[in-house]
Amino acid sequence: MRLLDSALGDVKDRSRAEAGRSRIAWAAAYMPVLAQIRERFESDKPLAGVRIGACLHVTTETANLMLALQAGGAEIALCASNPLSTQDDVAAALNEYGIATFAIKGEDHPTYYSHIESVIATKPQISMDDGCDLVTTIFTKHREMFADMIGGCEETTTGVIRLHAMERDSLLPYPVIAVNNALTKHMFDNRYGTGQSTLDGIVRATNVLLAGRTLVVAGYGWCGRGIASRASGMGAHVVVTEVDPRKAIEAVMDGYRVMPMTEAAKIGDIFVTVTGNYHVIAEEHFKLMRDGAIVCNSGHFNDELDLESIRRIARGSTQPREFVEQYELHDGRKICILADGRLVNLAAAEGHPAAVMDMSFANQALATSYLAKNHADLEKRVYDVPLEIDEEVALLKLASMGVDIDTLTPEQEKYAASWSEGT
Repeated sequence: MRLLDSALGDVKDRSRAEAGRSRIAWAAAYMPVLAQIRERFESDKPLAGVRIGACLHVTTETANLMLALQAGGAEIALCASNPLSTQDDVAAALNEYGIATFAIKGEDHPTYYSHIESVIATKPQISMDDGCDLVTTIFTKHREMFADMIGGCEETTTGVIRLHAMERDSLLPYPVIAVNNALTKHMFDNRYGTGQSTLDGIVRATNVLLAGRTLVVAGYGWCGRGIASRASGMGAHVVVTEVDPRKAIEAVMDGYRVMPMTEAAKIGDIFVTVTGNYHVIAEEHFKLMRDGAIVCNSGHFNDELDLESIRRIARGSTQPREFVEQYELHDGRKICILADGRLVNLAAAEGHPAAVMDMSFANQALATSYLAKNHADLEKRVYDVPLEIDEEVALLKLASMGVDIDTLTPEQEKYAASWSEGT
């Protein structure tokens, strides 16, 4: 496995840096909360001398987070958290900004992990993950680093699940803040961001008309809710599959049809998985699908789709469009897999809009600052974002939108805190 010069990074084309800078600036205009935090960091330097290793989707929004952390005094090395999510012009621009960036869109498996190793070689004190690949690589191969690491942040649901599993097994090497658990992250990023960007990716990849089609959403968490809502708004007939009876009944009450995947596979035109689990769409489901079915994933790992099975039962495949692999089964039916099962919203589109990532990355920036200040008092476990940070992000976002809200009067505060008030 090759290790690369951390001062240079590894990007596809450095000549594209100017285009990357322009797009980073465009995104920044829609991220006013992070801009305020960056200005504060520039003055206070809460991360002075702190080494951060980040494994995130290398996009324009991530670039603005990196620049905010850099303004706070951090030394940063960044790699991609998914082989297909990198925006190559952005990666080139970040290197010119002095942020060592190791990311190339479409990188193969060995290159992906060599980039993670290159970030680890910078000896980070704080890890910043989207999916937990950085933490698990450090844990499995570089345990000697634990003594120097003060904490980490995790961006997405899948990563938080993996970290909780490590905590249950008493294997978590240092405290980690689950940024995904902040209300101003998952309720907005996962619902509005994933909802819009997933459909954007599907339409860009296929140019399919959603109105009148049956769209199957596997999983009714915040991401599934967002996709179902947006698809319904564009005229699709939405079907939800679930394993959690509470979420299933919620989907029913929200007006969607709910059924097992074995039933949904027979009627669906478009399938989207957002469960964070394994082989949610498997061989038995592919065999039941209609001719022309479109299958994609917007969860973190492409393990949600059993891609080996579709390759095994197909007699061949073609690529009629970029990000579309069309498999022909032995009976002549064709099934299309988008973006090799990777996150379709990032592989075939541009990911979440900057306006929603503004809140997500504001939480990341403030949580990182909190770790730098308070790590000595934290245990080796998964923490939620402190409530004061979550509320601060919400207030800053409201202010940036010109929205005022009420505050409790002293009398109301007393009433709310009392147990003796009543009829």
